[in-house]
Amino acid sequence: MSDENPINAGPVLQARNLTRAVRTDDRSHTIIDDFSYEFNSGNIYTIVGPSGAGKSSLLRLFNRLDEKTGGEVRFRGQPAESYPVTELRRRIALLFQEPYLFAGTVADNLIYCCKDRKKADPQFTAHYLGLVGLDPALAERSPEKLSVGQKQRVALARILVQEPEILLLDEPTSALDPGAARTIEELITKLNQELQLTIIMVTHNFRQALRLEGASLVVINGRLIESGISKDIFERPANEITRRFVNGELR
Repeated sequence: MSDENPINAGPVLQARNLTRAVRTDDRSHTIIDDFSYEFNSGNIYTIVGPSGAGKSSLLRLFNRLDEKTGGEVRFRGQPAESYPVTELRRRIALLFQEPYLFAGTVADNLIYCCKDRKKADPQFTAHYLGLVGLDPALAERSPEKLSVGQKQRVALARILVQEPEILLLDEPTSALDPGAARTIEELITKLNQELQLTIIMVTHNFRQALRLEGASLVVINGRLIESGISKDIFERPANEITRRFVNGELR
């Protein structure tokens, strides 16, 4: 297996010398600094680092929720800018840290993202709720009656309706208790295996990256510090900065 990408399926997403800078108080602040990496199809990747490292900003650059300052993002070999932005965000879908559901019912949320509304029948909702491990009986429940973990899974089911090729996850377990977090981790692995989804997840917890296996990228101050098989990186760090992060010296 490659040190960088566990599965040799070819790159589906490429970042080349990617940079993002913003101006605050008449000063330029670099959030992402010359980031380059190739994500192969069908893998699980974790982007790991302390708070404020630029991890979430990377995800937002991948599907153009934020715009880069320099470098490029390529999806399926083409510049991200060559796709209509709505199509790009459907094919490279982002699940935010805090689940947001629309008013109405769980079924209404799934129907909203359905290209063919005629498919929105009980069998349709049961299928997508089943994919995320929820009881189909929840379809007619209102979101405010769901637990945080259930809301996160409904938000994920709503994304799956769009049939994305890449799933971006921005710390999806940060608001959950340990049991619910483990359920989401198991679900991520299941979706990767059953749907062959390429999954790129941000986390500040390297132990979570170890549980998910796959490949990890250590990002500090917007720069890629180290990448490779998660077990290799976090059990035998090759970089001193990674070692300090694993030891809890960087938060």
